[in-house]
Amino acid sequence: MRQEREPKEFEQPEFEERVVTINRVTKVVKGGRRFRFAALVVIGDKKGNVGFGTGKANEVPDAIKKAIESAKKNMISVPTVKTTIPHTITGVYGAGKVLLRPAAAGTGVIAGGPVRAVLELAGISDILSKTLGSRTPINMVRATFEGLKGLSTVEEVAARRGKTVEEILG
Repeated sequence: MRQEREPKEFEQPEFEERVVTINRVTKVVKGGRRFRFAALVVIGDKKGNVGFGTGKANEVPDAIKKAIESAKKNMISVPTVKTTIPHTITGVYGAGKVLLRPAAAGTGVIAGGPVRAVLELAGISDILSKTLGSRTPINMVRATFEGLKGLSTVEEVAARRGKTVEEILG
């Protein structure tokens, strides 16, 4: 007699989703214009995990759904020190540059549109940022992610160099 197995419940952390932009894309064909929609979505759990994704479809909700699925596959973990980032860093993607600087507690998220969405959903509540170069939302999000990927804590640096935290901090 076969034994029926219970389906395993996967612990899926609850992500907050934020739609950054929706673009209407037009393809001109013999009979007229065909419209599709491209969505850029950022998701995060506000505990250091954040991801972004893009999706295209004939309808806006379908494009957003595809973007969320893409974002779940593109998650990164962001190192934090209390409510800010460990050090200053510049993320570069294409012509877009995003400067990220740690800030004192109580400063808040000083960032524009797409960068703000990424930082808030990553769980960073005190940070200064400046967008340089390209202001295209997708490039700003990708540059922010490049910056966040490049962050490392004092403990990680000490382990990499084979030293103690005290030797690094001087």
